[in-house]
Amino acid sequence: MERYNEIFSIRSDAEFEREALSLFRHQAEHCAPYAEYVHLLGVEPGDVTRIEDIPMLPIEIFKSHKVYCGEGEPEMVFTSSATTGMTQSRHYVEDLALYERAFTEAFRQFYGDEKECSIYALLPSYLEREGSSLVYMVDKLLAKCGGGGFYLHDYEKLLNDMSRDHNPKILLGVTYALLDLAENYAPKLDHTVVMETGGMKGKRKELAKSELHNILCSAFGVEKIHSEYGMAELMSQAYSFGDGVFRTPKWMKVLVRDVNNPFVRLKVGRRGGLDIIDLANRSSCAFIATEDMGVRYDDGSFRIEGRIAQSDIRGCNLLVQ
Repeated sequence: MERYNEIFSIRSDAEFEREALSLFRHQAEHCAPYAEYVHLLGVEPGDVTRIEDIPMLPIEIFKSHKVYCGEGEPEMVFTSSATTGMTQSRHYVEDLALYERAFTEAFRQFYGDEKECSIYALLPSYLEREGSSLVYMVDKLLAKCGGGGFYLHDYEKLLNDMSRDHNPKILLGVTYALLDLAENYAPKLDHTVVMETGGMKGKRKELAKSELHNILCSAFGVEKIHSEYGMAELMSQAYSFGDGVFRTPKWMKVLVRDVNNPFVRLKVGRRGGLDIIDLANRSSCAFIATEDMGVRYDDGSFRIEGRIAQSDIRGCNLLVQ
């Protein structure tokens, strides 16, 4: 695993930029869909000297192309959630050990040693399908945790098990399942971090984050609702300790683009489309233009402010067409 130390030992913006530019030049040559995209844009990789100028691959390409530059066959293919009729994204992972190190080190950065806590995972939509990177992550963390487990729809068993557990606890749930738990049981949770992820998955009406968090805080008796931000196309996760502000691990950065001109970078505090650089995406593409809207702050943290309407995506769909 020492071969990945250059990623996880990053301590400064200069070190991040050096690794990002090196990885960009590699992927612009060896990841076929990304190489084609960079070529169509007329970008010469050797001329790019700042991370702000690295082309970001539209995340839709993970649905239509094999975004992969690993050596040999991938060890795992993670897939995105999709409602009926939707095409799933596919993320080809060369080395699961890299993914495991990325999510373990990020978890420890924000929450401490996983051995010192219990994780209770309420993830029905993810457990009911194949290929979830979130289920893989939680399963591996649970193997080292002091307690917890996966729960599908048995809320009473979940609450009984939590009440008998005296470890610090994390209740990690898909948003609609946490809302169901809150409305049907309203359990007051002691020594528990409540963390939501994944949204409503078409199961319930979407709510503003502030309204959702107020409902969950009141029902569970906690001051803040934490959040996990991740996706099938990423190897790394960002976390929010409350108020919807996310922070990234050292090997991950968020930039903001103008939705009307995706090649224009917006300054901190300006609302636009979120671009993510995830240096743990070694065998796919580390430079991704997401479909999320948001704002970035001076310290590198960011806030999600909804999704970009398909009609607003302009200028970055060369390969999709």
